[in-house]
Amino acid sequence: MLESTSPNFSGKLSNIQNIQILTYQPQYQAAILKLILNIQQQEFGLPITLKDQRDLLDIPSFYQQGNGNFWIALDREKVIGTIAAIDIGNSQLALRKMFVDSKYRGKEIGLGQRLLNSLLNWAQTKNICDIYLGTVDVFQAAHEFYEKNGFIRIHQLVLPPSFPRMTGDTMFFWLNLNN
Repeated sequence: MLESTSPNFSGKLSNIQNIQILTYQPQYQAAILKLILNIQQQEFGLPITLKDQRDLLDIPSFYQQGNGNFWIALDREKVIGTIAAIDIGNSQLALRKMFVDSKYRGKEIGLGQRLLNSLLNWAQTKNICDIYLGTVDVFQAAHEFYEKNGFIRIHQLVLPPSFPRMTGDTMFFWLNLNN
């Protein structure tokens, strides 16, 4: 068991046992926006704003439709991670909004893996065959994480027509769940 003195917690008193993953709840809306925008703008210097991602203003209508969903990771009541899936039809999902607070990253904590596992478990209960995602080239650690989890880098021309492309996405990945 990892103790609260883990260097990844930057001295913050916390415990992995306090971390829970649950589906989106409206009271966490502002904290979700803060986490995602901070990672995109401050940490990675991406010129993306809330205007560019209106989906975050109405998560239930955008993500929680059909076989889609949106999950958050909480350390007590603090939002420390997110992951979402959009139902794009044909038993396929688009993975979106996978973000983990920098203090909670790394395989020692395993938060990214827990978030992805939540989505994958959901996908299997919904008989999903394929998961696609788009990302930007600066998220190098994320690319390695996806590949470690069986995602294969693909060319944008092989994306399904229903895949919702985000402006700025330069890399695309695919995971087949039938293997």
